[in-house]
Amino acid sequence: MGFEEVNSKMVRATVTPGVRLFSQRGAMLAYRGEVTFTPDLLGGQGGVMSMIGRRVANESTPLMTVEGDGTVFFGHGGHHVQVIRLSGDTLYVEADRLLAFEGTLEQGTVFLGSQGGVMGMVRGQVSGQGLFTTTLKGHGAVAVMAHGGVLEVPITPQRPVHVDPQAYVAHHGDVRNRLSTALGWRDMVGRGSGEAFQLELSGSGAVYVQASEEKL
Repeated sequence: MGFEEVNSKMVRATVTPGVRLFSQRGAMLAYRGEVTFTPDLLGGQGGVMSMIGRRVANESTPLMTVEGDGTVFFGHGGHHVQVIRLSGDTLYVEADRLLAFEGTLEQGTVFLGSQGGVMGMVRGQVSGQGLFTTTLKGHGAVAVMAHGGVLEVPITPQRPVHVDPQAYVAHHGDVRNRLSTALGWRDMVGRGSGEAFQLELSGSGAVYVQASEEKL
């Protein structure tokens, strides 16, 4: 099971009987064998509350349930694809960056303000991303999308990491996020991301950063 990177823009997944995958609608490029694709009406492992979270956040990213016996190739829009493997921890990722993930992972939704307070809410507005972020927890693999490649940056207690909010893709571990700025509030009016805002991540874990600030 799991995902294997075919190239920078495509992953291959082996589907076996009794085991499910979830993918973004339109992510299937090709498949071999007896594989079925059906709309996921329960919002993955997160159930109805996960769907509500996505709707409140205006994240129209419906999922497909993938089952059967065969091989599936996933990709979307020519975006770079990065495989992240979880070993019991939680991955925080924007819903529109999810390409596919294993059904062994528990899906949920977290309000950014719960991690970063009011500044976490501001981050959602500034980056153009929703105030809700998808969480995936447990043991399994996740394929996420980004522009221009992905860099994994370690986060340690002694060395927090500062990221442009629009370059942020995902993070995992025991990590806190806080939006900071080098400018005063009056200077920020009408400005977007870039050096005006910095997302500070502290604790122990890793953050995934894309090479381009272009939104998906």
